[in-house]
Amino acid sequence: MTTQATKTSLKGVLMLLLTALIWGSSFVAQSVGMESVEAFTFNGIRTLMGAAVLTPFVLIRDGLDRRRAPERYAARAATYRRTILCGIPLGIVLCLASNFQQFAFNYSTSGKIAFVTALYMFLVPIFGLVIRKRVPALTWLCVVMGFIGLGFLCVNPQDLSSINFGDILAGICAVFYAVQILMVERFSERCDGVMLSLTQFVVSGVLSCLLMFLTETPEASAIRAAMVPMLYSGVLSCGVAYTLQIVGQKYTEATVASLIMCLESVFGVLCGAIVLHEVLSVQEITGCVIMFAAIVLSQLADRIRFGRGKRKVEN
Repeated sequence: MTTQATKTSLKGVLMLLLTALIWGSSFVAQSVGMESVEAFTFNGIRTLMGAAVLTPFVLIRDGLDRRRAPERYAARAATYRRTILCGIPLGIVLCLASNFQQFAFNYSTSGKIAFVTALYMFLVPIFGLVIRKRVPALTWLCVVMGFIGLGFLCVNPQDLSSINFGDILAGICAVFYAVQILMVERFSERCDGVMLSLTQFVVSGVLSCLLMFLTETPEASAIRAAMVPMLYSGVLSCGVAYTLQIVGQKYTEATVASLIMCLESVFGVLCGAIVLHEVLSVQEITGCVIMFAAIVLSQLADRIRFGRGKRKVEN
């Protein structure tokens, strides 16, 4: 018999897999966009695009519920003040993470940035220990497997260069993304997911635009040249994927969620092979297999933990 816990876990996994797919496919857009505009300009505009996508959805949803399901609307509206208060620090952390990553493109390659950024997979359980969050041994094994898989996927042992400034920026980005994942896990259960996502976009976008006007010289022609990658990254990566992350994490433990979402590197390689006809090497295929094995094993760990808890309750 399928339990409700299994259903909700599967729902969360599927949402986060779609999140990783969108992030992986939009990674190219970030790199292409940087050819025309600077980091704060790109992130500020694309993040506000994400907010613009969600705003009509929230207004239409609340308008319909106000007329057809007033009790459901009242229950959701009662959480809005808390949601906005939680979304403000979340947006600040997102602003820091996304801009450190975007600046890294000025100094390092996309492959190395993807690998270093995905270190949040390893940092999430470590930070979880600080807040006394217990992580099972099998999940730690999944984290190590995922880290090894990313190494196979993104690092060429025949072309290793010294750590550059871009790698350091990507490492700082990984720290903030790990914090963002843990914050989402804590806030999502008590807040409306879509409104939380909208709030973080508004905060992150406004902060990035302020920094854009203070430190950069945005030009209309350059923004027009980068409009397609900004639209793709803004609508899908921000508007859709980050919202899926917040909703999906309601049903997925943070460490497992970080493992699934770091599949963005795998999907980035696969999208390149499908769309750009790039050929995967044996090493890259090995990395993909290890990553998928880590995800499957993480789900096994979650089911074993659920089964033990169920037996204790029955006894």
